[in-house]
Amino acid sequence: MKNKKHFVIPIIIVILLLIVQAFCDLALPDYTSKIINNGIQNQGIEYSVPKIMPTKIYEAILKITNNNSAILASYDLILKDELNSNDFQNLSKTYPKIKEEDLYILKNINDEELALLENKIAKPLIIATTLYYNSDIAKSLNLDLPQDTLLLDYLLKLDKDTFNNIMENVNKQFTNLDDSMIKQMGIKSVNQIYQDIGYNLENNQISYIVAKGLQMLAIAFLGMIVAIIVGYLVSKIASIISYVLRKKVVTKIMQLSPAEFKEFGASSLITRSTNDIEQIKNFLVMLLRMVIFAPIIGIGAFIKVYHNPLNWLIGVSLIVMFFLISLLFSIALPRFKRIQKLIDKMNLVSRQIVTGMPVIRTFGTEKVEEKKFDEANTNLTNNNLFVNRLMGLMMPSMMLVMNVTSILIVWFGSKIIDLGNMQVGTLLAFITYTMQIIMAFLMISMISVMLPRALISFKRIKEILQKEISIKEAKKTKAFKKDYMGVVEFKDVSFKYPDASEALLKNISFKATPGTTTAFIGSTGSGKSTLINLIPRFYEASEGQILINGIDIKEANIKDLRDCIGYVPQKGILFSGTIASNLKLGVDNLSIDEMQTISEVSQSLEFIKEKENGFDSLISQGGSNVSGGQKQRLAIARALAKDADIYIFDDSFSALDFKTDLNVRKALKKYAKDATVLIVAQRISTIMNADNIIVLDEGKIVGQGKHKELLKNCQIYKEICLSQLKEEEL
Repeated sequence: MKNKKHFVIPIIIVILLLIVQAFCDLALPDYTSKIINNGIQNQGIEYSVPKIMPTKIYEAILKITNNNSAILASYDLILKDELNSNDFQNLSKTYPKIKEEDLYILKNINDEELALLENKIAKPLIIATTLYYNSDIAKSLNLDLPQDTLLLDYLLKLDKDTFNNIMENVNKQFTNLDDSMIKQMGIKSVNQIYQDIGYNLENNQISYIVAKGLQMLAIAFLGMIVAIIVGYLVSKIASIISYVLRKKVVTKIMQLSPAEFKEFGASSLITRSTNDIEQIKNFLVMLLRMVIFAPIIGIGAFIKVYHNPLNWLIGVSLIVMFFLISLLFSIALPRFKRIQKLIDKMNLVSRQIVTGMPVIRTFGTEKVEEKKFDEANTNLTNNNLFVNRLMGLMMPSMMLVMNVTSILIVWFGSKIIDLGNMQVGTLLAFITYTMQIIMAFLMISMISVMLPRALISFKRIKEILQKEISIKEAKKTKAFKKDYMGVVEFKDVSFKYPDASEALLKNISFKATPGTTTAFIGSTGSGKSTLINLIPRFYEASEGQILINGIDIKEANIKDLRDCIGYVPQKGILFSGTIASNLKLGVDNLSIDEMQTISEVSQSLEFIKEKENGFDSLISQGGSNVSGGQKQRLAIARALAKDADIYIFDDSFSALDFKTDLNVRKALKKYAKDATVLIVAQRISTIMNADNIIVLDEGKIVGQGKHKELLKNCQIYKEICLSQLKEEEL
């Protein structure tokens, strides 16, 4: 929601388009029904309202309806005396058998007005045409009809009371007929009138079917275009959201301290930034397409069939489907919750195997690791298979319910059609609308399948985004003092890991100035690397102050702080690309001459020149196509490229042979003569010429000074020295 400006407008457009698409889908069954009912069965006559009527039928209708105003207002009288030969000829083209007599012509009115008029005229029209065309009905009405007298003429001459009594008996025949049957009988009456005046009903039928068919095609085409646009917009919205999420997650990961990073684990962070976000993206696509569309189509279809006598079948099928889906979900939901954790486990095992391959091969534990991987793989596969099989049952079950519902609709619908209370087209439309309602319910169910997994993914992403960062930048930062550039000072600094019971570093105080080399040495676990990592704020000091260039690093801008530091980690890390791209990692505009200079200082120029493409030679992921020593030297060159005020070497010479180590330190002394150099090392030979050597033991400084001073004054330092070199070499 914080990034809603990216996708609110597209979502509104999607909702509007989905409404259009739903209306298109809902309109098509109606057109199918009209083509069958009106086009095929009724020869293209849609309303039981004749376009033209003989005078006697019109007068009979008015007498039956007591001069209904709606009927009076809908027809124009054309007297035969007013018809000139041209008018009569034009009418004769459409109605060849028309007689030269007074006629009533329907006015030009719209479909809504026609539907209202139909309700008024259908029943009297049936009566009037029956009386007009069927003289035998006189016997059933017990009328003593004079010889050679038309029944309708006779009835029209009767007094009002007598006529109404006869009509009362006639109206009893309509008691058990519903509106649809009355409409059908009315259309038959219109058909009878048209046949009598020679109207070409075959052409009318073809014209009607073609017109409705073209309208169906236009609606279907519009629906298709809208669906394509919706698909595009939904994919774009989901992609934007996943892009924003990935960006925020990766940005947050880069802000995590090493302790916070370990809390999540590398494999879990990879899964969260890839698989979890993909799950969210897929869910959003379904959410935007189905959750909005399904209710519109479902409610719309239900409104269409609300008055149908078979609507109870929809209720039964939905209850059965709801029961089936609830049963499946109750079994599947716990399994969905396990999937993401199993993927994390799978990634963890895979990552350990890939990164630890040399160790695995050395110790011959391939079978053990294969067994671990097989166990993680089997658990994930079995869980996925169970869920997929369970979900695989859902679709056939739903299809069975849909097909059984269709059979029941046809079974009961055929009986209603046989009774004359429904038409074939109406039944087919009802089946289509029923399927739309069931499919809408199924769409919502499919979302429900994806929802648990997506919610878990949302929760896992939320955990990262809402993780409280321990290393924060001050709201108001201070600029470094120019006259103090390169000065590093620790004032009574202590550090404790968040979950640790006691401090790892205790009361550390020292000062390193430009042009000097300060070295740190001590036994394993004495806190050397941790101390050095406090300077760029990879960790936050628990107590005391660390000053860089005269400013407390907690008050400095983090980017400015790290810009003034050239850092070489304990493990040389290279990125996929070229040698040049790795050297330019912190300095984009590094020239070829500068690259040659720093490569020469780091003793890497020789092996770079030996490569066919020199600085443009490719580096594989993680620097797997170069040796450990070459990787380390390139990492040193990359740090030197920054031309920093402070250089930190965290045991960075351990992978170098003694000769290369010596050459690098000699070249470095000249290159970084004005910079502050901080070195963590295990080798005495690497640091014995340092300006200040700090000896650490169990997190405390136990000695500080030059090499010769420490040999005399610091027993721990002397023991470390004697463990590596002979006394005369020292």
